[in-house]
Amino acid sequence: MSGILWLASYPKSGNTWLRAFLHNLLRNPREPFDINRMSELTAGDSQAHWFKRLDPRSPAELSRDDLAQLRPRVHALISESARDTVMVKTHNALIEVAGVPMISQNLTAGAIYVVRNPLDVVVSYAHHLGQPVDDVIALMETTDFATPASETLVPEHHEDWSTHVASWTARAHQKLHVMRFEDMSSRPGPTFRAVAAFLGLKPPRERLERAMRHSSFRALRAQEDRTGFVERTPVQDRFFRSGKAGGWREALSDAQVRRVVERHRTQMARFGYVPAGYEDAGEAEAAEGAGAGR
Repeated sequence: MSGILWLASYPKSGNTWLRAFLHNLLRNPREPFDINRMSELTAGDSQAHWFKRLDPRSPAELSRDDLAQLRPRVHALISESARDTVMVKTHNALIEVAGVPMISQNLTAGAIYVVRNPLDVVVSYAHHLGQPVDDVIALMETTDFATPASETLVPEHHEDWSTHVASWTARAHQKLHVMRFEDMSSRPGPTFRAVAAFLGLKPPRERLERAMRHSSFRALRAQEDRTGFVERTPVQDRFFRSGKAGGWREALSDAQVRRVVERHRTQMARFGYVPAGYEDAGEAEAAEGAGAGR
């Protein structure tokens, strides 16, 4: 591979966990790789410093069209920053904005996409943003959603959760590897081995297992407790919380679960995320409503 290897996901879906694993696998340290140095091997396509190399204005001063015209040139800069493949974290959907692709295909070597049950994403994202769960459920339904600009970040175009997932995964491709957050937790061996194989690597078992240990949620939380983590938001008490699937069962009401499932049913079904008891919830509610109207 050469060019950009995109590490893509909707926010709070396991991107940071994936990057931690890749740093530990590729650097093969005897101790867990420093989570605050993960920019050594991975870049971020929303980092404003790339755009400021081409236009010194603050991201807030740049229009959507300005950013769209700069983006392919920024991707070229990122690609040229390494002799070989460069890994780039992105939370952008695979769409066009102002007529310009958010992901430059001519510079793309491949992509790894991490998908997570949106019911768990809701809980994790609410914690990350410090916002009520209902507000985050609404945010994840919002089409054409983009984050605000800041001095250090340009807007990210997430769209709604279903559009984001479909944009990256609807069509299989030999240069695309799709993985589930839940498998990273419950089946780490085969899941991370498959990532290494996608990259053309055949690490010895000991090296692979060490990389998984060093990037386990327990190891990541221990590091954050000792040194903090630069990606933690001011409203968070901890970035790395549990790393487990299914926490939504204790955190969401029945009504909240139904709203998420009905809005994102198609993509949830593709990945086995529709929970038991909610398979036909929408149809049943519609039938009840029709009956009440007679």
